Amino acid sequence: MGIDYQEIGRRIASRRRFLGLRQSQVCERCEINSNYLSNIEHAKSIPSIDVLLRICSALDATPDMFLLGTRNGEGEVLARQVAERVQGFDKRKLELLMSFMDWLQEQDFSAP
Repeated sequence: MGIDYQEIGRRIASRRRFLGLRQSQVCERCEINSNYLSNIEHAKSIPSIDVLLRICSALDATPDMFLLGTRNGEGEVLARQVAERVQGFDKRKLELLMSFMDWLQEQDFSAP
């Protein structure tokens, strides 16, 4: 089983676009040049582990998202974003949020 660098590049590009980032923005975060990122996204260059980890950090992703195509990292990212958003909530807002989450858990969204 070989490594599909074309698919890795597609996953990186897809994640970048999902986040609404331009290549130049990601490159700035990773401290790499834009030609290199473009080449990685088009499977013309193979990133080192160091560069791959910097890309993961810049795109708030995990290596397995790009290497294996797993999506569990996205749930973790979303959970972290929710946690960051509620940090400024006072006690009343947190209580309301907990009530809403309790209600939400009780709902059955499987039916059309």
